[in-house]
Amino acid sequence: MKKKFFPYSLFTLVFIILNGCNSPKEVIKKPNVLFISIDDLRTTLGVYGDSIAITPHIDQLATEGTTFRHTFTQVAVCAPSRASLMTGLRPDSTRVWHLGDKFREINPAAVTMPQHFAKNGYHTVNLGKIFHNYMPDSISWDEPDLRPSRYKRKDWLKRDGETFYISEEINASQAKKRDSLLKLRPVRYADGWNTGPAWEAAAVHDTMYYDGAQNELTKKTLTRLAASDTPFFMGLGYFRPHLPFAVPKKYWDLYDPENIPLAANPNVPQYAPGHTMNSMYELRHYDGFNDIGHPQSSYRMDEDTSRKLKHGYYASVSYVDTLIGNLISHMKEIGIYENTIIIIWGDHGWKLGDHNSWGKMTNYNIDLKVPMIIRYPNQENKGAQTFEITELIDMFPSLCELAGIETPDYMQGTSFVPLIKDPEREWKSAAFSQFHRRPKVSADGKRYMGYSINTKKYHYIEWYKWNHKIGTRGDLKSIELFDSELDPHETINIAGNETLSDTIKDLSKQLANGWQKAVPDYVE
Repeated sequence: MKKKFFPYSLFTLVFIILNGCNSPKEVIKKPNVLFISIDDLRTTLGVYGDSIAITPHIDQLATEGTTFRHTFTQVAVCAPSRASLMTGLRPDSTRVWHLGDKFREINPAAVTMPQHFAKNGYHTVNLGKIFHNYMPDSISWDEPDLRPSRYKRKDWLKRDGETFYISEEINASQAKKRDSLLKLRPVRYADGWNTGPAWEAAAVHDTMYYDGAQNELTKKTLTRLAASDTPFFMGLGYFRPHLPFAVPKKYWDLYDPENIPLAANPNVPQYAPGHTMNSMYELRHYDGFNDIGHPQSSYRMDEDTSRKLKHGYYASVSYVDTLIGNLISHMKEIGIYENTIIIIWGDHGWKLGDHNSWGKMTNYNIDLKVPMIIRYPNQENKGAQTFEITELIDMFPSLCELAGIETPDYMQGTSFVPLIKDPEREWKSAAFSQFHRRPKVSADGKRYMGYSINTKKYHYIEWYKWNHKIGTRGDLKSIELFDSELDPHETINIAGNETLSDTIKDLSKQLANGWQKAVPDYVE
């Protein structure tokens, strides 16, 4: 696939035209890039039509940029999603299929987005979760894994930013439980710190929680970078709204929990196969949830607990929104806002009682659909929204085009820059995702790989037997089909409807043809 290359960034070209410059030597440096990840963020934002969410700062940024309303992740779990979008390669190419897979060990020669920008004259900096938690990938950054000073303790170096609480009582209990867990198995997710209550609402300043402290370090780092003539690429990863929902009390107080609606689709889809849902093991780590059942069992969470969890999620989103607003205000004060590309994205969605579940890790669209908002210097069509299909893997080539650097020819995504210029033009015909279902979390105790294709009309999924040792599929075991127009919450699997047999054949063919056949017509 031929990639377009512009010798100057779009911002530079506009600057030349408006200011009468004759050469790029007379022009200011290339635009900076602020690459903002918000962990576990579904489309719970005002700009996405959520009437409950209080997110004025992200909504304001959207009025200055473009909002993509139909963006899909390639895998609905952190490590595989991030490995894919950061390398520009889809999961079957990265071979990162599971939460614990480390892309750099699997692909030691991989060139990530910040690496590519560094090769093209950018200074690259990482704060927070861009790759997966304690996988900062120092090869990718000139300044990897910057942390607030109080979190640099030796015994916290592999601890995730979301695991910190304010309560001393919780901290003591957490440390005790961690010691016991590490005696049983020394290598653990989050270094064994992911225990404690599922929420906390301490009446403290924003900076007392990790994301707030990190935000202050980000501001100091930006001030330092602003003094340089070298453009920067900063990866900034917020940990909330990942569990636990531990944020300052004032963000909880923004919401009346009685006004927060419970999930519109509280049941596993009718006629769903026995391996489509995850076991909610992520939530099970937290106090009071150790014995919750599998979503595909008779288990039902009570309404009060459901409302508390959903309240905590919304409070966490508002907390991050305020931090982003504070950061943007600082960028304007130090004079770098106008010359910075800002892109905000979520790595996957998150079920808030949807499908009788809490968390991610399915092929359903509540987990696959994510927010993506971009604003860049001298942008046209400010405030536009597009409902055309895009994917997270499209960010790598798009940012290259906007920055005016060459796009690697092996990209498996498509630059969405033409879509920004014309938000209503026809674009991709489909988005492609997948999920590896392991035996210990599957309701039927077997292993599968599910491949998903989303078109504007349908969502179709094929589940195959999977050989995880060599990474190959076996026999087709089941299929799912949802009408995205008539059943947007995916309540009924209609694959058994005989009148849709031709539709299923067509979708199966599109899925087999892959992403190359779904790119816009303009791409050669």
